[in-house]
Amino acid sequence: MQLKDKVAVITGGASGMGKATVLRFLAEGARVVIADFNAKTGAEVLEDATAAGFGESVRFIKTDVASETDVQAMMECAVESFGRLNLVFNNAGVGGAIGPVTETTVEAWDYTMDVLAKGVFLGIKHAARIMRAQGEGGSIINTASIAALSGDGGPMVYSAAKAAVVSLTKSAAVELAADRIRVNAICPGFIATPLADGGHPEATRERFATAQPWPEHGHGDHIAGAAVFFASDDSTFVTGEALVVDGGLTAAGPELSKKFPRASARNSKFSGVTKGSTGQPSELRRLDD
Repeated sequence: MQLKDKVAVITGGASGMGKATVLRFLAEGARVVIADFNAKTGAEVLEDATAAGFGESVRFIKTDVASETDVQAMMECAVESFGRLNLVFNNAGVGGAIGPVTETTVEAWDYTMDVLAKGVFLGIKHAARIMRAQGEGGSIINTASIAALSGDGGPMVYSAAKAAVVSLTKSAAVELAADRIRVNAICPGFIATPLADGGHPEATRERFATAQPWPEHGHGDHIAGAAVFFASDDSTFVTGEALVVDGGLTAAGPELSKKFPRASARNSKFSGVTKGSTGQPSELRRLDD
């Protein structure tokens, strides 16, 4: 019960890493607001949590993290439902723009940056306002990616947005330290989630199991464990950090990563926007059409 009596908001909480973290936070004693764009999967997670005995400790609110009004509403939901706000996990994500830079549209850039970077900015902004007013500190956790750490870690716009998340994390950690509000990031490696598997979970798990030195694929519980650390008192003196959770992939260096071709490389034959588990259709076109 490391998070007993804590109140958390988790964006992207209806699937993948977010869902795993919702269930882990509840098991650790927290009360949780699930914020997600996909109302269908949100209702399913709410049902799962209720069936596990956490019905009084969990709420769902449909949220577009790129909308400031929606982000304010999800924070207010936590305060109105549970009396305060202690933890925020800015985790919502999409694959976003893919394809070569010369074929990337402004609309694809804006959509990707809105969800992955502006969404984190808004989450930090409105969490910090409430936590500062409460005067009890708090913990803000952001999902970045190993794609933020190199020039060849993922699709261009996705990588740029995740690099922005790492920078935002460090800047906000410095600014909010005086208020005892900690801000940290998690940089996942290859994690088998609905966002990553494209509807082919078994094949994705098999591919990801060979993507790094650790002999199994990454899954949502690995990220949930890191989030619990950042949310708990065990990380009281940790702020401004970007924790890599990748089974040793970045430690192994570029030689290993060459053995695992990226499905959405910039020289892909496709260009457009992938929208992951939002429930919205992706918009892709073949470059040779």
